[in-house]
Formats: sequence, structure tokens, C-alpha cells
Amino acid sequence: MAAYIRKHPLEIPPPSEKDWLKDDEEDFFLQDPDRKRDALPQPFRMINKLVMTVFENAMEIIERREMLQEAQNLKFQPTKLFPAAEFQVTGRANCLAVSGKYIFVGLSVGLAAFEVSDYTEVCAWDAVKTEICAIHASDLGNECHVLLAVDEMGLVWLFCFHKENFLLIKILNEMEDISKRSTSVEVVLSPGGDYAGVLLQDNTKAWLEIYRLPKDSWLKEMEKNPGAAEACRERRSSWTSVESPVSANKADAKLSLPVLLLEVKPPKPITGSSFKSPLDALKKVDDGSMLGLGYNHLIKDSQWELQDAIFRSTYREYLEAEGERQSKEEIPRHATFHFLLPSRILQVGPEMKVQPDVPAGISVHWDGSHNLCLYLLNRPVKEKVDSDPKPDVVWPCAAPIACSAVSSCSRYLALACEDATITVWDKHLGYPQSVTAILEERFIRSIHFLQSSAAASIETPCPGTGPACPIVQLLVLCTDSSFYLVKAPRAGKSSITLLADRPEDPNLAVSAVVPVLAFPSAALVFSWDGTVSLMNTDTSQIVYCFSIPPSHAVASPWQPVFTVDSVNWCLLLRGDKQQQADALAQSRASHSTIFIFDFNSYPLKEAFPKEPDLPLKSLQNLPWIERCNIFLHDRQQSLLGLGEQLPEYWCRLQAQAAAMDEERQKLKGQKKP
Repeated sequence: MAAYIRKHPLEIPPPSEKDWLKDDEEDFFLQDPDRKRDALPQPFRMINKLVMTVFENAMEIIERREMLQEAQNLKFQPTKLFPAAEFQVTGRANCLAVSGKYIFVGLSVGLAAFEVSDYTEVCAWDAVKTEICAIHASDLGNECHVLLAVDEMGLVWLFCFHKENFLLIKILNEMEDISKRSTSVEVVLSPGGDYAGVLLQDNTKAWLEIYRLPKDSWLKEMEKNPGAAEACRERRSSWTSVESPVSANKADAKLSLPVLLLEVKPPKPITGSSFKSPLDALKKVDDGSMLGLGYNHLIKDSQWELQDAIFRSTYREYLEAEGERQSKEEIPRHATFHFLLPSRILQVGPEMKVQPDVPAGISVHWDGSHNLCLYLLNRPVKEKVDSDPKPDVVWPCAAPIACSAVSSCSRYLALACEDATITVWDKHLGYPQSVTAILEERFIRSIHFLQSSAAASIETPCPGTGPACPIVQLLVLCTDSSFYLVKAPRAGKSSITLLADRPEDPNLAVSAVVPVLAFPSAALVFSWDGTVSLMNTDTSQIVYCFSIPPSHAVASPWQPVFTVDSVNWCLLLRGDKQQQADALAQSRASHSTIFIFDFNSYPLKEAFPKEPDLPLKSLQNLPWIERCNIFLHDRQQSLLGLGEQLPEYWCRLQAQAAAMDEERQKLKGQKKP
């Protein structure tokens, strides 16, 4: 009888699983067999370990946030400011604007106007049942206001508000053929209501239209026909919701229509030259007194291709490391533009009459473009508008322009490029006041001018009556919610101060930053968690927090609905009830609440002490001799500051040249066998 004889001594066989960890599974066979729960088989043990790891990491994050919150609570706590008044509007309030003694509200159905004094509704416009998404207003005087409203379909409505009545003048981008209709991307109304700019898009292209508004004609027509507003109210009451916007436009009061002055198109990509000789290129140049957009050159397509091939072969390893991306240069579809008052940069002929408070030109820069283009507005009206006018002034920059800003006095113009370089121009004197850069790798989202008693005035002090080097303050907001304070003196170095770094908590991300021109170094900060704070940029501290009642929350904190009244010095902020926090409830809300924070009723003057104003004289009203003396004095001060910086610049250049020479010698040594 055959018998099975064991060749090796009896022992515990090794585990079959190869991926057991020693620290967790070394005592697996020695565990109590009577325990309540058996060990999980693979792969469930690995899943359990992953879940526990995620849970432990989450607990560590929670504990870290709690520690940060406790540390934040121990810091300086800002004083809470509660609203001085509130009023309700029918429907959802999408936008706010203040002009004179009226508050204009863009609603989910039409427009509404309220008195600033007692917040009572004086007029409403809901003729075509359209939702207003953006609104701009300007006071024309004589109880007349001009309004630009953009609806949900991208149509731009031009209104004249007179004697508590909305008078529809025209829909600027209306088209009978819906397939050819263009939509508005951005609308800007010049201070004083003299001009209006509309950025339009269709399926294939984008362009900018500049209109001249005949406000003087409107005031005269209103005086001659005082019953137009009452007649318009009677006609509007008989309109129904099924009527089209075109019929509503034709049914309103007959006022002078705006005049299309300019139609600016984005710059075309620069391609190879088609000129056969330099003489052909010179014929296309006007007078050679200004820089152009770079179209009239003599570089052939073959030269572009050869240059590109040399670049790729030289930096092949860097292109492969970063991942080469094939992208064709596309025509930009968005632009930023500002209306500019008369200045030294915008030179007009002696035959043109220039008013100091009326815009004389516009500045335009398209996304991805290095050039800032300036166009004069003092142009004769033509029957056919030039669809592609040449810019009167071109400012090329070393990097694409990311954003720009104009001071409230229109004297200073700031440009922020994609390489975080910020340039402040003094338009009255015609040269850059300062050039600085943020050293950290940050992308600038927006820039804003802060109020300064020495620099935020259109008036320049005469020699001996004021400071020679006013300081311009800029508030710079980056895409990661960090923001900086840039101080640019006329002579000397610019300084950059980090006001707030990138928050670790995503709910503390900054959605908007707005300077408060009523107080020096004051800025409103809106966060994603719904907090609205007032920061003192001199001390980098939040000194006040605007708090609405607990029953309400700030509507759309990532895109808050607010406006700052620069005349009555108050903040208007929309709030919704807490049970309407979700988007569906907000869309169905029948009422919105507007909270008013009156700056005059709070002790803000103590927190933001204002420097005593110095006697100033208007630069526009001075004789030419005094203006030349001011210019030479300022130029001398700037040269003194530049002379102090020249040795430092030369040292930097010498150090950089030495480093480049050393690098070149190393490369020569590596090439030798």
C-alpha cells in the first residue's frame, strides 16, 4: 500500500498574498480566532486603508483650518457697520446705478427709478418684459439723465430719464434680421454723458462702436416739448408684453438720435510683407511722426519661417520640456477702453475747440495685444463712418496688456502687462511717471487708482504752493486673490506692498475690489463668503465690516450687486433672504432688498484722516508761461530722482554683462573637444 511520506518538517505555509504589508500583517496568524470581526480579504483591506488615509488627511485639514480660525479670532476684529436704511424692489435686482438724486435699478423685468432722499419708487419701465443685466447712468442737468441698459439678449437700450419718466431713444444694436444681430459685451458711458462706447460681437468678429450723444439737443427738445414725457407715459401704459422691442422703440418720444462716430476693429495678425521695395513701404507711411501697428514692414514670409525654425532649433530642449503647443494667432474678441480728457498726449489742431471736462479721445487695447491705441474724438461727422480708422497715437509695450485704469481726474493712466509690469503715465505732462513690476509670479486681474490728496486731482499745484512730487497710489488685484499697493512718486523709486496674500480658505477668495474715493487709502473688499470689508491700505488692516441683518445674505457673493454713490457717499448693496440662497430660489424671488450704508453716519473720518488740502490752481486755466514753468519744474524734479538711480542701473547692467560673458565662456569651453 502506497503511503505519502512528508519530506520536510511540518510548518506554517507562507501567505499567498504578495502585497501584504509587514507592519499591518505580521501578526495576522496570531490574532484571536474568537474575535467579533474577521480580517477583510484583499482587495478590501487596501480599500479600507485608502479610505482611512483620506479620512485622516481630511481631519488634518479641518484641524489646521480650526487653528487658523482661532488665530484669526485672536487678531484685530473689525467694527461691524449696519445699514442705515433699506428698501425693496419688485423682482430680482441685477444691477444698480446712481445719478443725481435718483437710484436706477435693473430688474428681471424692466427698469425702476427711486428717490435718493426717501427711497420711494417714482417710475418703472417694463414695456417689453425684458431682463436688464447692466445699467450705466449720467446726470445731464436740468432734471435730465442719460441711461444705457443691456438686456439678457445683448441689446443696448438708450434712455433719457426726464421728469420721472423713461424715454426710449433707440436700441443701438437692433437688427430686423435676427441672424445678423450682434450682442453687447461691454458698455461704457463717458462722465458727463457726451459719448457712449459699445463693444459688440457676432458669430465671427468683434468691434467697438463710439457714439456721440446730442445731450444739448435733448435738453432743448425737452424744454420745447414738456408734454412728451406725459404722453410717453400714457402710450407706455397701453403697451402689451407681446409687442416687439422695435415697435416700442418707434412708439417713444422723438428725440435726436446718437451719431456713430467711430467703428474700431481689432488689429489683424502681422503677416509677411507684399512690398517689392522700401519705396513701396514708405508710400504707405503717413509722415513718420508716430509709431504704427507694424503692418508696413519689409519682412517676407520666408524670413518669418526661417526665424521660427532658428528659434525652435536653438531652444528645442526647452520647448520639449514645457510642451510645445501649436496655436494659431487668432483675432481678439474682447477689448478694454476708456474715455480720456484733453491732455498733452492727445494733441488736437488749433481749429478744434476743446473743453476741459469733455473727453477728447479714447484708449483701446485688445486682448493679447502689445499696443495701446489712442483715437481722437474731435472728428467731423461723416455720412459713412470709417470702419477701420488708424489710431492717432500708438503706445507699444514689451508684453501683452492685461488690464488698464484711468484715474478719476483722467490725468493718470495705468497699464498692467501680462508679465506683471505696471506703468503709470502722466497724460498732462506726456511722459511715464513710474515703471514697476511685481516680482512674484502673479497674473494681474485688475488695477484701481486710490484717492490721494496730492495726486487725485486734475489740478496741478503751482510752484511754491504744493508738493513737487505727488504720489500716485494703485490697488492691484491678482488672479489668486492676493492684492498689492503700488506707490508711484514722480521722482524716486516706486514701492510695492503686499496687502493680502492668497487665502488658504477658498471661501475667502476676493471677488471684487473697489476704491472709496471719499476717504484716502480706503478700499472695499468683497469676498466669496459674503463679507464686505473696508480696508485701510496704509496699515493693511480691515477696519470695518459692512454687515446686513442675519435674515439676509449678500446676493451672489462671487458677483455682488452693488454701487458706490460718489456724491452722497454711500454704499448700495443687494441682499436676499437666507431661504433664497440657492440659484433657483433667487430666480423665482419676487422681491429684492437694497441695503444702504451711509458713510456720513459712521466714524470713518477718524479711521481715514485726510491730509489738509493745499491751495491749487487749474492747469487748464493758467497762461502758457506758467504752464511751461510747471512742466520744467516737474521735469527737473524727475531728472533729479533719475540721477540718483543711474549708478544703481549701471551697476546692474555691468553685473548682467559680466554674467552673460561668463556664460558665453562656459559654452565655448564645452564646445571644445
